[in-house]
Amino acid sequence: MKRPTLLVFIFSALLSSSLFAQNLQLKGDLKSSFDQSPLEGAALFLEPGNHQTISDARGRFSFDGLEAGTYTLSIRHIGFKGYSEEVSVKAPHTDIFIVMEPQFELMQEAQVSGRSLTGGERGIKELSGSAHYIGLKTLETFEYNDINRVLRQIPGVYIQEEEGFGLRPNIGMRGTGVERSSKITLMEDGILAAPAPYSAPSAYYFPTTGRMEGIEVRKGSAQIEYGPYTTGGALNLISTQIPKEFRAKLDLLAGNFGQRRLHAHAGQSFTNFGFMIETYQAQADGFKELDFGGPTGFDIADYQMKFRLNTGPEARIYQALELKLGQTINNSDETYLGLSRSDFEANPYRRYAASGLDHMATEQRQYQLNYRIEPMSGLNISATAYRNEFNRNWYKLDKIFAEGSTVSIANLTEQPGDYQSAYQTLIGQGDDTLYLKNNNRAYYSQGLQTKASYAWGSTYSQSINLGLRYHEDGMDRFQWNNLFTLNEGDFTLIEAGTPGTESNRLEDAQAWAAFGEYQLHWKNWTFNPGLRYENITMQRRDYGKADTERLGTDLSQRENQVAVFIPGFGLRYDLNRDQQIFAGVHRGFSPPGSVSGSNPELSINSEIGTRWNTGWAQIQATLFYNDYQNLLGTDMAATGGVGTSRVFNGGAATVYGLEAEISSQFGGQASSWTFPISLNYTFTQAQFDNSFESDFEAWGDVVSGDEFPYLAEHLLNLQFAAQRKRLLLTANGSFQSAMRTVAGQGSIAADSEIPAQFMIDLSATYHFNNHLSLFGSVRNLSDEVNLVSMRPAGLRPAMPRSFLVGIKARW
Repeated sequence: MKRPTLLVFIFSALLSSSLFAQNLQLKGDLKSSFDQSPLEGAALFLEPGNHQTISDARGRFSFDGLEAGTYTLSIRHIGFKGYSEEVSVKAPHTDIFIVMEPQFELMQEAQVSGRSLTGGERGIKELSGSAHYIGLKTLETFEYNDINRVLRQIPGVYIQEEEGFGLRPNIGMRGTGVERSSKITLMEDGILAAPAPYSAPSAYYFPTTGRMEGIEVRKGSAQIEYGPYTTGGALNLISTQIPKEFRAKLDLLAGNFGQRRLHAHAGQSFTNFGFMIETYQAQADGFKELDFGGPTGFDIADYQMKFRLNTGPEARIYQALELKLGQTINNSDETYLGLSRSDFEANPYRRYAASGLDHMATEQRQYQLNYRIEPMSGLNISATAYRNEFNRNWYKLDKIFAEGSTVSIANLTEQPGDYQSAYQTLIGQGDDTLYLKNNNRAYYSQGLQTKASYAWGSTYSQSINLGLRYHEDGMDRFQWNNLFTLNEGDFTLIEAGTPGTESNRLEDAQAWAAFGEYQLHWKNWTFNPGLRYENITMQRRDYGKADTERLGTDLSQRENQVAVFIPGFGLRYDLNRDQQIFAGVHRGFSPPGSVSGSNPELSINSEIGTRWNTGWAQIQATLFYNDYQNLLGTDMAATGGVGTSRVFNGGAATVYGLEAEISSQFGGQASSWTFPISLNYTFTQAQFDNSFESDFEAWGDVVSGDEFPYLAEHLLNLQFAAQRKRLLLTANGSFQSAMRTVAGQGSIAADSEIPAQFMIDLSATYHFNNHLSLFGSVRNLSDEVNLVSMRPAGLRPAMPRSFLVGIKARW
């Protein structure tokens, strides 16, 4: 009887041992080496056996049902270096702790080659001045294609919305004017992106925000490297880079107002070659209601290609040659025509019948060839040849001929009661003559820029950056009017104009720019003296409205030249590894127009700030002060003016304020939920320091002490998220205090006030696995009716509540 019992015991022991050996567990935690935060959504692979899993919101993972043995664990996470190690699994529960290194090589390469201004989140800590960076993860949270909404997340940046979609934004920084973003240095991949940055800087073209993988801003003395506009700051959009290994993306989104989006790209790097191809397509039917019906939306088709040849890892000297080609086609049924106050109050989303033919057609092409070489340790040299071409024709209502005289659409929407006959025609009930202008213009921008960076000393305690750029740009303005009558929604052409008979001129500019910056690290101090030089020649050749063949029979010419040194000095003191104080002073500069003898805009700008990483929060706060000696404004139709491009002198002015931001994350220890939160705030005071009379629409007659128009005193943005395993929920709230539309002081008159406004956006993302996600967002959750502008001609609303849903795939 004992023998069977012993056999059963031996058999049971062997069976349990076998089962135990096949039911082992490997578990662990993932964190970032940068800030020790948990890494969610990392893809983990265990071989042999083809085991796969994804880390949760606390960075935790586990593999169950394993046999005893040695495995190869591989980990992939967007933005981090690949990780692989051998793991021995013997005990019932094997615990490991893994720290992953951020993939900063891409941003460091971008910085060296001129693509990035900041070097990413990590690079900001090395700067002696104010800087901000928004990375791909943040951009994908809401999938904004409207740069206005993205820039609300950065303090010290001011925006004036216009048509609700962000197609032609108006952006300023630290008190500069927002008009068509003409007072900031706008770049894509470190290359000037405005259609004609010197001769016609108004940005009727803006890079497609939805295809970018990074957006960054530099202000203060840290941005004099990036001219020509050094008063406010530099805005750089970083396009999709060639990946180091195969990467592909496909986003398919749709929403109300006929919104449809496609974003796809694929790329890979080999030993000596890399490539990336991309397209971004966006359409919408529009949210405005045209009298008698009609489209009010837009259509964007954006195509990008990048190819790189480079030496292999065995080469003694690294070299790379990269070609970038791009084309953006944009058609939008947009208008300069807003609404009268009474019509806005009745229906803010109305469009007058007379704007039924208004249409903007644009095409932008870009060509870039970048060469990079690292001839020795610490030395990097890059050179980029570039050319941008931009053609546009904004066909839009300009004025109405009624009762023996013409009335502009700006005057008509401001005082419709004074022009009853013209107003009846505006709404499709009159028989007056409509003047529709072909605002036909062609731009070019081209040049060659080089940069050399050399670092030396103990752990590279010294460095120097030198750069040189030769640039040319120009605008061909060849415009004409067509005359129509309107009966309800039916237009009848009564006279086709001759091209060139409304405006017929050429604007050109040639500019040499050079900069040098020296950096010295000494103990806890970092010193950054720098100097920029701009030598600019601008010409205008006006052939007149009668000489459409441009024979020169009535040619009017003018030329202006300016040469200026732009010094700057920044310093940083590192209290410790996580706490910094920085300060700087530099000269602000904006080029003048082509009128002979006109002076540039000049100012003395200073800042002092701090960056803190307390362990539970990251904080940056900056005080700034800009002292203008010669403030300039430009007459544009976009600002309610005539559109002559005449430059106005505003004299002395003062701008000062505070920029602050804080980000933190709660939860994640005992809870499976984590709660990231970020807050930024901007306070600004901007006023004229002298009295004068001006024909500039936005200024008018100014009294010393008057505040700047279209500049809110308070800006606040709060973003709160909740993460759990594969789910991310995010809310973004944005507040803007009331602002005036014309210069003035004291309480703001109701007829010149943009009221305070608060808007909430929501987004949700659910990751089915490491490749496929479900996305949804709601903008303007409470469906607030917000007045955002009273220019160019009438009152304009923000977009009402809208939503997007779709699928996002990554490989």
